[in-house]
Amino acid sequence: MIDDLASVALQTAIADLGQRQRVTANNIANVETPNFTASSLSFESSLASAVNSGDPAAAQVSVDPTTDPAGINGNNVNLDTEFVTATKTSLQEQLLTQALTSHYAELSTALKAS
Repeated sequence: MIDDLASVALQTAIADLGQRQRVTANNIANVETPNFTASSLSFESSLASAVNSGDPAAAQVSVDPTTDPAGINGNNVNLDTEFVTATKTSLQEQLLTQALTSHYAELSTALKAS
């Protein structure tokens, strides 16, 4: 495994986006559950700080309840928000996976040239 700063940062971000997808899927699955409070996951500011300190693997994930208003049944899942989050997260995962693949290809080319 290659543990340079860029690789670890990309791997950490991809893993954290996967966790966001699971939180979003849980919210969607509980759209009809009475008194369910949706959650949101954030990691970006922690990852940025961890990258700046040279240790992207030290980034922390934060899962917090959302503050959206609850409906009649006490549930506050907003399907529009959840679908947008799921789509955005999927696109981010694809982009970062492509970036990591390109990064590895560059490293491979550099190793073959030496």
